[in-house]
Amino acid sequence: MKYLIFFMGCFASGGVLAQKNTSEDYIRLYKDAAIENMKLKKIPASITLAQGILESGNGNSDLAVNANNHFGIKCHNGWTGESYYKDDDAPNECFRKYKSVLDSYKDHADFLTSRDRYKSLFSLEITDYKGWAKGLKAAGYATSATYADKLIELIERYKLHEYDVTSEIKTKPYNTTTLPDQIQPNQQGTGLVFFVNGLRAVKVSKGQTKVGMAADFGIKLLHLQKYNELGDSDELYENQLIFLEPKRGSAESGKDFHIVKQGETFYSIAQMYGIWVKDLLKKNKKGLGSTLEPGERIYLRKNRP
Repeated sequence: MKYLIFFMGCFASGGVLAQKNTSEDYIRLYKDAAIENMKLKKIPASITLAQGILESGNGNSDLAVNANNHFGIKCHNGWTGESYYKDDDAPNECFRKYKSVLDSYKDHADFLTSRDRYKSLFSLEITDYKGWAKGLKAAGYATSATYADKLIELIERYKLHEYDVTSEIKTKPYNTTTLPDQIQPNQQGTGLVFFVNGLRAVKVSKGQTKVGMAADFGIKLLHLQKYNELGDSDELYENQLIFLEPKRGSAESGKDFHIVKQGETFYSIAQMYGIWVKDLLKKNKKGLGSTLEPGERIYLRKNRP
């Protein structure tokens, strides 16, 4: 009995046996708060979650547990709320203390939107998590030389960029049965957004326009056209595959070549695998305007022998 009492005491007092949050736990608990702040303040949810994971140690740090401070924000001039003191860059530094974690999330958004040094970040697209990560480091959010790299690594490891679209865009399940066979194995969709070659992509709905799609996903029209190699006069058509970020120079690992089907073009193949047309042409030693024959092998990762 005395051993049972000892173990129960450890759990009750938060001792060494108490289970700590994992990164997955943290994301599950706070993704909705990050998405809500994204809607209100235009800060990518992926950035907020990655910073929370990193700054709070998945919510397990002393500052997070005792002060509900998940973003390492210090008191600074003008802070009138409660404070918590701990050693950081200097001994006994003042950190903001919150009544709840959600208050910490709200203050993090207010902190970024109210300071001029972060102003340039809000000219970036909501999906540009790399630009945001590098911009936060350049603006002095953290002193670590690898701060941006750490945020990007967390975002890509846990696919946090999937949350960088509004929840309204994720309301309808995406029907994968009409996707090309080559895309099916890599389909990791959350609603209408899925992944091809590690890139976010969507399928055009009937009547959807470039202007409307750009607005829905928080992307400049010019960039949407550039990512998909579209001209000003090119219109979208139903079921067309559209990328929300720049394509790559090669297909993903395991997609070495494509066998041409009737009616396919270099552009349609490039879109199918998330590759720039110029890179696809170069790999296959072809020029602009080259035609394709059904059954022809098109190389996607290495140059044609």
